[in-house]
Amino acid sequence: MTNSLQLLLILLAVAVGVVVLCRILRLPAMLGYLIVGILIGPHALGWIPDAPETRHLAEFGVVFLMFSIGLEFSLARLRIMQRAVFGLGAAQVLATIFLVMFAALFFGLDWRAGLALGGVLAMSSTAIVSKMLVESAELNTPHGQNVMGVLLFQDLAVVPLIIIIPALASSGQAFYATLGIALTKAAVVLAALLIFGQRLLRPWFHVVARQKSSELFMLNVLLFTLGLAYLTELAGLSLALGAFVAGMLISETEYRYQVEEDIKPFRDVLLGLFFVTIGMLLDMGSVIVGLGWVLLVLLILLPFKAMVVALLVRWFAGDWGVAIRSGLGLAQAGEFGFVLLTLAGGVNLLPAEVMQNVLAGMLISMLAAPFFIHHAEAIVRRISPSAWMNRAMQIHQIAVQSMGADAHIIICGYGRSGQALARFMEQEKVHFIALDLDSRRVREAAASGENVVYGDAARREVLLAAGLMRAKTLAITYSDKHSALRILHHVNELRPGLPVVVRTADETHVEVLKKAGAAEVVAEVTEGSVMLASQALLMSGVPLNRVIQRIQESRARRYSVFSGFFRTSAGEADEMTESLQPRFHSVLLEERDAAVGKTLDEVNLAELDVEVNSVRRHNVRGSQPAGDMVLRNGDVLVLLGQPMPLMAAEKRLREG
Repeated sequence: MTNSLQLLLILLAVAVGVVVLCRILRLPAMLGYLIVGILIGPHALGWIPDAPETRHLAEFGVVFLMFSIGLEFSLARLRIMQRAVFGLGAAQVLATIFLVMFAALFFGLDWRAGLALGGVLAMSSTAIVSKMLVESAELNTPHGQNVMGVLLFQDLAVVPLIIIIPALASSGQAFYATLGIALTKAAVVLAALLIFGQRLLRPWFHVVARQKSSELFMLNVLLFTLGLAYLTELAGLSLALGAFVAGMLISETEYRYQVEEDIKPFRDVLLGLFFVTIGMLLDMGSVIVGLGWVLLVLLILLPFKAMVVALLVRWFAGDWGVAIRSGLGLAQAGEFGFVLLTLAGGVNLLPAEVMQNVLAGMLISMLAAPFFIHHAEAIVRRISPSAWMNRAMQIHQIAVQSMGADAHIIICGYGRSGQALARFMEQEKVHFIALDLDSRRVREAAASGENVVYGDAARREVLLAAGLMRAKTLAITYSDKHSALRILHHVNELRPGLPVVVRTADETHVEVLKKAGAAEVVAEVTEGSVMLASQALLMSGVPLNRVIQRIQESRARRYSVFSGFFRTSAGEADEMTESLQPRFHSVLLEERDAAVGKTLDEVNLAELDVEVNSVRRHNVRGSQPAGDMVLRNGDVLVLLGQPMPLMAAEKRLREG
């Protein structure tokens, strides 16, 4: 017991130290865990033995990784990105597998080993790539969308590969029989789980959720996840496949986000242990002996895989700049590659020395990935001058659009918020130029005569071309902290006095953005709550002037620009004046009321100085109803007027 505790303390101490170092160096924690495994494993310091118990515990890391992928599985998302996922993604995985299989034959490996190796090397690191794309504000760029589409297909491709690789260990006719049985089992088990699992899952989760116990809910999630994993293992398939199905079933329910938050601590800790065990497999002595083979694996992974992706992206109607950036983003190995490599090693598909060389090459490629992604722009300029020319043409087009504009507004992002802001600008006849990275949205806006151009607002040269030095205000209308911080950095450097208004989803990053130089930060959730409160107060009969006053006070506290205008407190309002203020009042018509069967014109509440603001009928609300609308039993009339006229109007509706 003491020895086990000692080993656990060693593992935790080294892991914490190395992961902290990775955070400081801005490297993914996964790389830290891999380094920990290499250092304390049986082939280096030997502090942790390569025991079966350790590997069994690490399998749960794979289970929760697959469960997380299942949670993110969304049919709607797949439909939106179907070209990038099922076109580019499928082409990348299949092309890499077949080319690696072909290359493996020249080095004396069996085609089965080549197929397994192709599946391993086809994977890329979702953790590294997605993190770097978010931090560099490139997630919504064309190459960012290509990369995420390919990564999504790779995640899906792991499921059949987990079934196929164990079957590859069989030889001759037995292989086809084993593969057929495995695929049949998978189809039957998946169909049963998807058909019956969904019917049982939702009602049972409703029962558990009604108990309002977070501990019970967490236990239920663990039971469901591990239970399905156990069922698929009993069927002769893998634990990971059952976990994927569990995540996929929960993703279709309203409990998805709660489950995702609850499972995160288990997933991260167990995944860390999984990557530690992967690092423990690496024998540095074997790597040094087979250094030439390691370099060959790196050659396949980095330039070869990058070239395959770049050619495919170019073929799928992308320019060379987008193609090269996509290739550099996907060149490294990935987390699921380790899962598949461990699986292939477990059924003795790959010789021990090949396992070591491939593992070393994968680790080095992942260490090199941040460098390639970070310097992608410089690499593109060197490899493809034409790509730089295309970028220069975009900058020129933006400059032409903004030429002649003075004291204008730069709108960064032309989604729903950007379009709403643009409409206000047009009403006030304020000139603006909008920048957006959605080419279809830009084309549609340009066709409508709106001043919207394609460009990444987080880039210094794009902001300058959009007339940053002549602009009156800049507004960031999309909720992306990293992109907003980059824009604020460029503005502070080039034109410190320019006011920048930033939109954010909630108040989490308000202080960070203000410290970075934002003049004001508008939190969407907060603004929504203010309007929600105002509507609730109005419908509760609070006078209109007092509701407006509350809104003004709330905004005066939140936005410094309004602080000098709204100084009146609620207690200063004169009672007599307030009693004359208009307010809302709701009247539910019943069958015996005089107004039932009459039109609004016949009731004629306007002569009482009362406005029928809206009518709700069977929970369907009609704003500004027509005068010939016939009132029915059960209608709710929302009236607006002063207290005395409102009383007279209700009396007319009731008694005639």
